[in-house]
Amino acid sequence: MEAEKWGRRIRAFRKLKGYTQERFAKDLGVSVSILGEIERGNRLPTAQFLQKAANCLNVTVEELYPPGLMSPMEEAVPAMKQK
Repeated sequence: MEAEKWGRRIRAFRKLKGYTQERFAKDLGVSVSILGEIERGNRLPTAQFLQKAANCLNVTVEELYPPGLMSPMEEAVPAMKQK
């Protein structure tokens, strides 16, 4: 389920920025099949993939986070408040 949310979000940003799957995969240095697996929700993107994708799309990694999922920074804040 989480992988599907990531995939939909990445696909939406890719299309919004006018990238084809082929061009986006090439710019990311991954195969079209890997990008397709991520976009279909069959594979979770790695942190490295997310950073590269954010750079290509000219957005922050936090902007790529699907609604309802907490970013690492959001997860750290409650833990820091408990100390």
